[in-house]
Amino acid sequence: MREGRLKGRRVALAVSGGIAAYKAIECLRLLTEADAQVRVLMTPEATRFVTPLTFEALSGHPVAADWLAATAGGETHIKLAEWAEVIGVVPATANTIAKLALGIADEIVSGTVLASRAPLLIAPAMNDLMFTHPQTQDHLAALQSRHAVIVEPASGRLASGKVGVGRLAAPERIVAVLEAVLVQRRNLDGVRVVVSAGGTREAVDPVRYVGNFSSGKMGRALAEVAAARGAAVTLVTTVASNPEGIDEVAVGSAKEMLAALERASVGADVLVMAAAVADYAPDTIAPSKLRRTDKPLDLHLRPNVDILKSLGRRPGLFRVGFAAETEDLRSQAQQKLAAKDLDMVVANQVGVDGQGLASDYNAVTIVGSSGVVAEVPRLPKWEVAGRIWDAIDACRNRGS
Repeated sequence: MREGRLKGRRVALAVSGGIAAYKAIECLRLLTEADAQVRVLMTPEATRFVTPLTFEALSGHPVAADWLAATAGGETHIKLAEWAEVIGVVPATANTIAKLALGIADEIVSGTVLASRAPLLIAPAMNDLMFTHPQTQDHLAALQSRHAVIVEPASGRLASGKVGVGRLAAPERIVAVLEAVLVQRRNLDGVRVVVSAGGTREAVDPVRYVGNFSSGKMGRALAEVAAARGAAVTLVTTVASNPEGIDEVAVGSAKEMLAALERASVGADVLVMAAAVADYAPDTIAPSKLRRTDKPLDLHLRPNVDILKSLGRRPGLFRVGFAAETEDLRSQAQQKLAAKDLDMVVANQVGVDGQGLASDYNAVTIVGSSGVVAEVPRLPKWEVAGRIWDAIDACRNRGS
């Protein structure tokens, strides 16, 4: 997360008593690196897993762990409740979730949440049987019905040694959702999103391929931002990274990507084609490795499958294309918008040092049916993705 991203924003980080409490330290670090103001509060049980001194040293502020301790100027939980712009419970144990759902306030975390009207984020972490128990699920559903944001836990190895659902979400994912809540961009709840990413690889023989310089970073950023904003996301990519909270489908060639997108886009609300699909593919694929000789190799290429044209328009599906261009960004984007019958095109200039293909930065021109929607200057791809989703949201709402 870029420094200064959350400058001055007030976050109350509430830690409850589970083995995953140590991961809240990384959440605190990410928040402070983004220049957020963070105050930590801990249940009595949490202090037995991580000492308050650790959080105090990293936050630069005293930790609230005993709500009956005498303090000057009033009750600690009331002051924290009034101060916080958002409260994040990381980790949230089954016990803490139950208390928050039922309105029980018997320590600093539950008391502060009950006294606050700030948005609430809950990141559960517990044994898989505890998490999937009907009572825990009922409590989470009740909290969600009151607009609490739940960062679903991941599946993996648990403290018990078992493998199952209940592992605390990655700190980066938790902080990304906190940011979306803080900047009032948690606006994709219930939206089904499909994103393509990476450059396709068109086989020449079993060991060689025709491809491009795309790293998949822009598409991955678009998928991660959409997930942080509440969308159910499927990422179809040639550069698999197994991201948490996202349904990832790994593919290689354009034909494989088309087949995966046809399946994934059924019932989807938004399709974002950020992948760099090879325009040409070898006419034939050698069944065995082509041996090196001293003679030139003639490689015959044919036009590759046109994924956007093949997918076609479907009522209810907002379709976004990408155009990597070396010149005339606006005119090229407008031509692609019309030729592919798209709702929006995002054009970026390639061949510029420090941005675009394989870089962590990008600058784009966003074109819609009414003309240029936005000019996004050179920014980290995560922030560019946020601007693109802002434009998509504005155009979808304007059209609805």
